[in-house]
Amino acid sequence: MTSMLERPVTISDPVPVDFEELCRAVEELHLPDGYKAEIIRGKIVVSPWSRAYYWRPMKSLRRQLQPHAPEGHDADSAPFLFVFPRSARAYGPDLFVADEAAFEHRSPRIPGEALSLVAELTSVSTKDDDWAEKVAVYGRQVPVYLLVDMQAETATVFWDPSEQGYRSRTTVTFGEKLYVPKPFDFDLDTSEFHAPGQGGDSTS
Repeated sequence: MTSMLERPVTISDPVPVDFEELCRAVEELHLPDGYKAEIIRGKIVVSPWSRAYYWRPMKSLRRQLQPHAPEGHDADSAPFLFVFPRSARAYGPDLFVADEAAFEHRSPRIPGEALSLVAELTSVSTKDDDWAEKVAVYGRQVPVYLLVDMQAETATVFWDPSEQGYRSRTTVTFGEKLYVPKPFDFDLDTSEFHAPGQGGDSTS
């Protein structure tokens, strides 16, 4: 019988200390449908995929981003593991835009440098990592990071990565337009990002 987890669980006993070993351990995990494993702060963290109502903002993001994606890049929300060896991290973002050529191999790992954009939709249990850990790691390499805070109902775009992290950011509340800088260069409509109203669940 499989136990379905509601919050992220850290697998820490035993846990390999080497990043390569961690990646192999992630690849060998047999997870229930709807769950993903990431490498965060030197540990394997297993968490559930997004709740049902996240589908609408994710669909909206993908639909809006694709026409503005760099040539040869595709927007998708399929579960893939992007690796950042310098930071010893590996993430499965909620949505990404990446170079299609990076998927032409048999390994389950995708290099982080293939990304032109990542988007994370926060949950109560993961938002601290989305706002701190992932901002720091993405901020050294990924051109654009969209952070959709489903609890605060805000959307933040980070851009201009550097060794010290992102140099620029802008935040708007849901319903406002958010400018997504180059290489996308367009105004993102966030009006479809709200959680359901009557009878909806605004946390996850």
